Amino acid sequence: MRFTKMLSLITDVLNKDADTQVDVCLTSQMASAIELWTAMYENHAPWVDRQKTKSAQIPAAIASEIARLVTLEMKSEITGGTGALFLNREYQKKVLADLRRYVEYGCAKGGLILKPYVTKTGLSIQYVQADSFFPLSFDDSGRIQQCVFTEQFRKGKKIYTRLEVHTLQNDMIHITNRAFVATNDYSLGTEIEVSSVDRWSELVPELSLAGSDRLLFGYFRVPMANTEDTDSPLGVSVYSRADELIAEADQRYSNICWEYEGTQLAVHIAESLLKYNPDQNKFEYPGGKERLYRRVSYATGATDKPLIDVFSPAIRDTALFNGFNAQLRLIEFACNLAYGTLSDPQNVDKTATEIKVSKQRSYTFVSDTQMALQRALEDLVYAMNFWAALYGLIPPGNDYQVSFVWDDSIIVDAEAERQTDRQDVAMGVMSLAEYRSKWYGETLEEAAKNLPEPALVEE
Repeated sequence: MRFTKMLSLITDVLNKDADTQVDVCLTSQMASAIELWTAMYENHAPWVDRQKTKSAQIPAAIASEIARLVTLEMKSEITGGTGALFLNREYQKKVLADLRRYVEYGCAKGGLILKPYVTKTGLSIQYVQADSFFPLSFDDSGRIQQCVFTEQFRKGKKIYTRLEVHTLQNDMIHITNRAFVATNDYSLGTEIEVSSVDRWSELVPELSLAGSDRLLFGYFRVPMANTEDTDSPLGVSVYSRADELIAEADQRYSNICWEYEGTQLAVHIAESLLKYNPDQNKFEYPGGKERLYRRVSYATGATDKPLIDVFSPAIRDTALFNGFNAQLRLIEFACNLAYGTLSDPQNVDKTATEIKVSKQRSYTFVSDTQMALQRALEDLVYAMNFWAALYGLIPPGNDYQVSFVWDDSIIVDAEAERQTDRQDVAMGVMSLAEYRSKWYGETLEEAAKNLPEPALVEE
């Protein structure tokens, strides 16, 4: 079911039984935007028709590259007592091992929820993409206060839908499960007992939990201003400001593909030179090379037409690729990517200063995204600890700490940092030994021994 349609149905269900109308922060405008970002990522953008306009798969490339930069050389660990050891084992195996892929989904669609739950084998993590959850309200700090998760499957001619509503109210978490069955895909249908469906038989209709100051999941949100709906607290796709630019890039890419296809070498050959095979009802081409030859029939009496003509036009690939690269650089700027990330790095007609600025802009965005991911992971670990303690998997009152180490080379412009250190040496703020130790991988003692001898000056 379409995301926008599901939002409308959820709103109707919640308002039907509520004393007051539910103020849904997820507007239809934002829902439509999430649908568009999802379609673009999945290579189903509305302007792509596979015939006239092909996809260069730019949205997926953008989301993938940013996710790679964000998670590159990332290290995180949960430390503390016995309970922390259990949490860290689950954290390393079920969260960090496959985190990059899910961060890519979050970057593409604007957000991602990491929701732990308890199974017979321990803790598991559900990764809920932006087109599968419906935030209803936020607090002033940007934390979700109410959210609906959906699960839907088809069995025979019936469609089953489950709405899982999480609400934080007066330091209490309320979780409700509601199930519906329908015979069409444009309504939720009739409400039924959750336990009447086999795959949901172990779920309870209502659950209230005390002792938590937040909902029990982590919410990763792309740290960009929401230009789709400035009043919305929801995150936006990393390519949300480049949809029109990407559409134009796909058109230019399609022109390049057509240029190569339309200028393929061909030989126009008169029918009179070909042998007709009546058994197969077709002409036979020399050497069976049907792709090379194009049959031409001339009107009776035509005497000035060549019997064989070679079609081999010049390919305008240089001009077309230059235009395509120029469009990619516009996309790089709009998506906080350094020049040369998508475009040809050997053909970046920018000054050294412009290139450095673009790299610094990329570093800053990556750093902001890492901090957004860190906050989401901290909330996730909080929720893991809560559920594990509630079900007796760890001792109550477990004390733990979460540490993060991010790859500094992604955040810091190493060249600029090195130049700053050189200036510090010149001013006497940093010693040559300290400089060598930092940039040459030597200990201070080794660096001191390897310093050049001062030049002798003749008197």
